[in-house]
Amino acid sequence: MTNVELDGLPMNLEDLLNARSIESNRIEFKGGWDEQIKASTVRTICAFANDLLNLGGGYVILGVREEGGRAILPPVGLGNLDLDRVQKEIRGACKRIVPDYFPTVFPVQYEGIPLIVIWAWGGDTRPYQAPENLNVSGSPLQFWIRRSSETIRAQGGDLRDLMALTAKVPFDDRRSLEARIEDLSPILVRRFLHEIGSELINHEPPIDGLQLYRLLHLVARVNNHEVPRNVALMFFNEDPDRFFTGTRTEVVQFHEEGDVLKERIFRGPLSDQIRAALVHLQSLGDVVIRKIPGQAEAEKIVPYPSEALEEALVNAFYHRSYEFPPEPVNVYVYPNRIEITSYPGPVPGIELRHFQPGEPLPAIPSRNRRIGDFLKELHLAERRGTGILKIQRRMRQIGSPAARFDFDEGRNYFRVTLPINPRYLEVQAATA
Repeated sequence: MTNVELDGLPMNLEDLLNARSIESNRIEFKGGWDEQIKASTVRTICAFANDLLNLGGGYVILGVREEGGRAILPPVGLGNLDLDRVQKEIRGACKRIVPDYFPTVFPVQYEGIPLIVIWAWGGDTRPYQAPENLNVSGSPLQFWIRRSSETIRAQGGDLRDLMALTAKVPFDDRRSLEARIEDLSPILVRRFLHEIGSELINHEPPIDGLQLYRLLHLVARVNNHEVPRNVALMFFNEDPDRFFTGTRTEVVQFHEEGDVLKERIFRGPLSDQIRAALVHLQSLGDVVIRKIPGQAEAEKIVPYPSEALEEALVNAFYHRSYEFPPEPVNVYVYPNRIEITSYPGPVPGIELRHFQPGEPLPAIPSRNRRIGDFLKELHLAERRGTGILKIQRRMRQIGSPAARFDFDEGRNYFRVTLPINPRYLEVQAATA
């Protein structure tokens, strides 16, 4: 992949510094640049490249001090350093990573203060090794991983898990050998950059489409040409269902007797599908206004909390497989509940008990590592591990029964059931 030096990021710098769209344990801040920081930076880049949990790698930001894992703003910056020299040193140091791996390095400005952002995505040829101490001649190579917000040597079970990922790339980040660069839409890419507030959208001189694809890590080289990665087709092609059968959303509304009342199919880029399906679902149930004696403000009663509905639908796209089976995301709307089903079920290691109150999700590799980042940058998804809590909290706040999560023994499907707000049904019945 060509290293490109531009004043701007293919993501929102403010969101990145404040860990709004990326989990804080995927960001490491360094207050400056010296030989010691260089050595630790290479170890962290190696750990992000190994991407043990398929989180999508991470970022090292030079010129920002941290406290408790949070950026101290305004940053101290790198104003006294030659940024060209620092970038060359970063690339030179990364030559010590085995096998070959080079992150993308971005010089940026934050409120006029110069910084360097190193984007180290999950690598295609893991596992990677880097010297224990870059500054010591003959320092042994070690496998590095991220554990919470720390870079550590992979040992014991972690090392075995890392070795099991040898040359394994999650499906959403694989190269699509059946597609061409022309299958990507530069208009959709620019719309995405505009929506997330990336400075690249207004870059002078303008950046051409292929360069943007490279900066967003949407393409990969195969022999003497480049092809799209699967995630690029999912977000930046008008009809990803052409390439991944089942990449669509089917919403079916049922009568009380079980007969189909209405059916809608949504296609297009994943983010467009999610938004269109949400608008449709929210249109199926009106807000009920109820006057409360002795109170000036009327009570607004909704059938389902919009945040819980959005979270459940987004999670269906985030965690499903796009490799198999060829089934769409199914949303069934019954008079007393909504069921959102995705295929297949959860990855091994996640059990039904993990969806009970107070049970944390285990730290196991995700099925997709790039889809989540795009959804988070668009503020459609939240940080990992927060979705279930948010759904249940929103259901509880409007007085609805708790959401239910289930899947079969063979993990062929995963279903989220949102019961309707009982007060909504009561008020509807009283006013009928």
